[in-house]
Amino acid sequence: MPDEEDEFNAVNSSQADALSHMHSDENAAAAAGPDTSQSAENILQSALRTAAKSRHAGMGIASLNAEEFSIMDAIGGIRGVIESLLPGLIFIVAFVATKNLGFTVGIAILGALIQLLARIVQRQSVMGALSGMLAVGLCLVWAWLTKDPRNYYLPGFITNAVWIVVLLVSMLLKVPGIGLFIEFIRHPVLSGFATWLHDWRKDVPLFRAYMKVTGLWIALFAARLLVQLPMYLTNHVAWLGTARLVMGVPLFAVIIWVSWLLVADPLHRHMHLHPEADKERTSTIAKHKFVLNVMPTRVGASAILMDE
Repeated sequence: MPDEEDEFNAVNSSQADALSHMHSDENAAAAAGPDTSQSAENILQSALRTAAKSRHAGMGIASLNAEEFSIMDAIGGIRGVIESLLPGLIFIVAFVATKNLGFTVGIAILGALIQLLARIVQRQSVMGALSGMLAVGLCLVWAWLTKDPRNYYLPGFITNAVWIVVLLVSMLLKVPGIGLFIEFIRHPVLSGFATWLHDWRKDVPLFRAYMKVTGLWIALFAARLLVQLPMYLTNHVAWLGTARLVMGVPLFAVIIWVSWLLVADPLHRHMHLHPEADKERTSTIAKHKFVLNVMPTRVGASAILMDE
């Protein structure tokens, strides 16, 4: 769970303050009248679109929107891999070596604090590390309070199960969840949702690709549960920790790559046939360049998907 939530929840604090300021401006515009309210809506839309085109937009599921795909970019680079794997690795190594849950929890907390300190020293955004610490902390507290090291992994099971349900429902509703996210990153909307939804759902090859990719991610989450739950139930902590690491970032990298192979051609074809949306997005962003400072630098849902 810690590495799943790190990328998804990372928001630069100064940018969050600016975003709050933007919301205040939007409310003032709404009070002034319909014209200024519409302008505020355009500003917020352009902020979302700018975030989608930011240097972190190639991370996680958002990377499926890229014309050129990079697995390393999708998983956050070397640092992203280290920060995702390290908490789980520290926990399982420490516990297997000592069988002491208290020591294991302490060393895991120390590892998370070192990650945070490293970002502070390097003057990088600390929100990603803070969100990661919160996720690690939740798992550690759960394990500590129950006095059962297996429960460090329990939040991850819940996360995977929730994603299975959410994505299954999206497929039943014929609005594939992964496709919904990709399209929102590509062309976020705050109004005219029905038209926006119809635009990409009527493209049969693209819609089928999104359905396949959504099914692929359901299979990933289901595979994690099928492999790891028996280890949890039979109290094989070492094997469970190892499986969690292997089925985290490494398996995520494979799945995100296969997803891009399935989506790339129909998505680029759709973008070629509907260039007006991209032109409108570009002009709106150019009009409101200041939004570069008001949106999160990380747009990937993926984290939530990288693992537990």
